[in-house]
Amino acid sequence: MTTGVTIAVVGAPEIAKELGKKGTASDVTLFNTVLEGHAITLVEPTQFPEKLAPLPVALAMADRCLLIVTELSRPVAETIATVDLTDRPTIIVLGPSVGEAEIGRVLKGSRLESAPRTPLDFPRLRALIEEWTAPSVEGPVEVPIDHSFPVKGVGAVALGVVRRGTLRVHDKLRLFPTGKDVEVRSIQVHDVERKEAGCGERVGVALKGVDADQLDRGQVLAPAGAFLEGTSIVGGDYVRCRYYRGDAGPGASVHLALGLQVVPVDLEEVGASKVRVTADRPVAHRAGLPAYLFDLNVPAGPRLLGRFSTD
Repeated sequence: MTTGVTIAVVGAPEIAKELGKKGTASDVTLFNTVLEGHAITLVEPTQFPEKLAPLPVALAMADRCLLIVTELSRPVAETIATVDLTDRPTIIVLGPSVGEAEIGRVLKGSRLESAPRTPLDFPRLRALIEEWTAPSVEGPVEVPIDHSFPVKGVGAVALGVVRRGTLRVHDKLRLFPTGKDVEVRSIQVHDVERKEAGCGERVGVALKGVDADQLDRGQVLAPAGAFLEGTSIVGGDYVRCRYYRGDAGPGASVHLALGLQVVPVDLEEVGASKVRVTADRPVAHRAGLPAYLFDLNVPAGPRLLGRFSTD
């Protein structure tokens, strides 16, 4: 069995393509490389900052993060603010025009202040990421879908990374938050047919019981009962983004990023101990997942309001 790791490459474009071969492309672009059975997937938020969603999606897809800083600009500041509130292990990669003292002032007081730093040197980066692996998480299988498409003679195919447990052919799973029950027809890992795939491996899954046009990014393949489905999401342990300059409060229309789902929500309640939002469509959620609130109407500064943990 191969091993795998997914890495978000954020902060600067045109970097991930130097570390892997271009694969699936949408608002995020994937670059792949396989070395002696170890598969590395790099995710670039290609359409950020014009669109918000690619940045939280790229980070949610990833096990680790390369934060590339080749200049200090508004998009880079927003990227730093967002990465700061995630729990992704992060290495800061400095371009030649950004000095240690300069980046130190920007990161002072954040979790990234103590993050490892390295110069933008591609041989060094390749050697670094070759050593990274995804954490192994035991439990019922969980596969968030990031892309999907129809295949003639096969049917609906979903792409994603096994985030927990082991995915097996003929598994009967629920497609959250649709309420549909599906069966795994077949599994491919980097174009190789497999009977099963483990945690951290990127898979293409042919599904029985659903049409391709019913698949969407953010849906999750998991056993029945593993997730809740609904429009009301409640949580706590709210941490406000230290760089947010807006004033969105109860009654505001904002966006929720939860896993690979990015949806409009009404902010009903927000405080250190409780956050409550109502989404405009059903969302898959379970206790302990990190959720992020974004304000698309903020006049200046990062669009990230803050983070909370779902109940």
